[in-house]
Amino acid sequence: MDLLKIIFAVILPPLGVFLEVGLKGAFWLNILLTVLGYIPGIVHAIWIIARK
Repeated sequence: MDLLKIIFAVILPPLGVFLEVGLKGAFWLNILLTVLGYIPGIVHAIWIIARK
């Protein structure tokens, strides 16, 4: 399941974070990072998924 989340995180970072934590603060932070720059959103999403 983590591999699928990482694939979603590369394609659409907020979706990968949403699947991991739901509508918590990390999700909203990831939306902000993705809007400001696609790469920071990907890095944050993969970090959120990999740390658990």
